[in-house]
Amino acid sequence: MRDYYDILGISKNSNETEIKRAYRKIAMKYHPDRNPDNKEAEKKFKEAAEAYSVLSDLSKRQQYDQFGHSAFNGMGGGQAGFNSMNMEDIFSQFGDIFGGNNPFEAFFSGGRAASRARTGGDVKVKIKVTYAEIVNGGSKKIKLKKLKLANGATFTNCSMCGGSGQVTRVTNSFLGQMRSTSICPKCKGYGKVIDHIPSGSDKNGMVKVEETIKINIPVGVENGNYMTLESQGHEDINKTSGDLYVFFEEEVHEYFSRYGDDLLFQVRIGFSQAVFGDKIEVPTINGKASLKIPAGIEPGQILRIRGKGFPRLRKSGRGDQLMKIQIDIPKKLSSDEKKIIKDYHDITANKGINFEKFDD
Repeated sequence: MRDYYDILGISKNSNETEIKRAYRKIAMKYHPDRNPDNKEAEKKFKEAAEAYSVLSDLSKRQQYDQFGHSAFNGMGGGQAGFNSMNMEDIFSQFGDIFGGNNPFEAFFSGGRAASRARTGGDVKVKIKVTYAEIVNGGSKKIKLKKLKLANGATFTNCSMCGGSGQVTRVTNSFLGQMRSTSICPKCKGYGKVIDHIPSGSDKNGMVKVEETIKINIPVGVENGNYMTLESQGHEDINKTSGDLYVFFEEEVHEYFSRYGDDLLFQVRIGFSQAVFGDKIEVPTINGKASLKIPAGIEPGQILRIRGKGFPRLRKSGRGDQLMKIQIDIPKKLSSDEKKIIKDYHDITANKGINFEKFDD
């Protein structure tokens, strides 16, 4: 799948105006009225609409910059979603960027003033991910309760707005008559109201259903990141669904902790290992690794295994595994151990004690 920035021919630093200008240029070039029966032009037109739908939305753009296309995969949106849309759907969503007196406005919806399609309510969920899932990727299935339009629900035109979804009010002022248009309070902008409420549904003709949804876990995701699954939220009376927002929460690990892309944990070694050095085996997220303990290591020293940390989100490479060394001081000794330590003490005691300035 092509990069959205490449589709519109813009850089990742492009602002809102530049994104809109680029989309408008491509839409004009590949508009179906200018390219009748041209499947390739239609594909490029829909491709540009998909790119614009993401990059013109700050939230979606941030997710795309973090996760790429995986932020929207398998969610009813993305390329497959736009390819299944007809032109009127796209015009209703994006035709407003050609508003005003621009002559190109006539291409969209026959010159009618376009407005973004209404959608159902959004849903937010939180899922926990393990460190192994963050490193290796994976998927989870969740059960989600959401609203859907009940079978048999019927509607009639709203009596207040006459089916337009808007009401106009005229007020008198010292400047003369003032007209203001707002969403109809009775039908909430849909232009229709419930006529028949099926058994088991609520007053709006909606029923609550439970669905199982598969969530793909992006490699390198971290606590607080979220992704949007388009059209997986609540339905509205037009059967148009809102979005599902999935927030990721890292599970607490038995001994690892996270610092950016690095993994941290402590290793406790014996006194003799600290003096003479050693080669030990330490755990990693995906197994074990060999770690060399240098002779004469001091408490608090950090040892590093490169490339054993977390993958960098949408970047190459991985962080490191950092291990803080702690030295166990024995509290109970056998008689032989005491003799050995006492002999060592007698040899080194005459060296005295050194005092040094404490550095923060």
